[in-house]
Amino acid sequence: MTSLSSALTETRAVLRQADRAWSKHGCPSTAECCQLQTTGRPPWLWPSEWALVVKKVNGVLPPARADGGCPFLDPSGKRCTVYEDRPLGCRTFFCHRITGPAAVPAEATNGLFDRLRALNVALDDEAQVRSLPDWHRAEAERAKTR
Repeated sequence: MTSLSSALTETRAVLRQADRAWSKHGCPSTAECCQLQTTGRPPWLWPSEWALVVKKVNGVLPPARADGGCPFLDPSGKRCTVYEDRPLGCRTFFCHRITGPAAVPAEATNGLFDRLRALNVALDDEAQVRSLPDWHRAEAERAKTR
């Protein structure tokens, strides 16, 4: 059985590989993609990805944003406060502002997603992906009951 510590280590390795796979692509850093309510495209996270995000903020979640943006944006709504530990979905580029080659590394990205699935299922055979807003809501509700 995989431990949480080793799952987090492996998750970070997968995320570094995603950065390498997407290294020829970029964006102008407008945080447009982080406007989750506007785009309707929240990132989907495996439990180990969510655990990294929660660890990054020392277990203290920011409140939901009134503008529907990612709760992990800074107050200006332009910078990610968990950038180093952002999930796989936040490391890929899907908007019209993407720069770089026309071909995106879809095969590599799918393989990394499969690795995340496998390591999370090894930790908990009922592990599921959830949208970032769903994770955030559930964690906020759990915090209320503590």
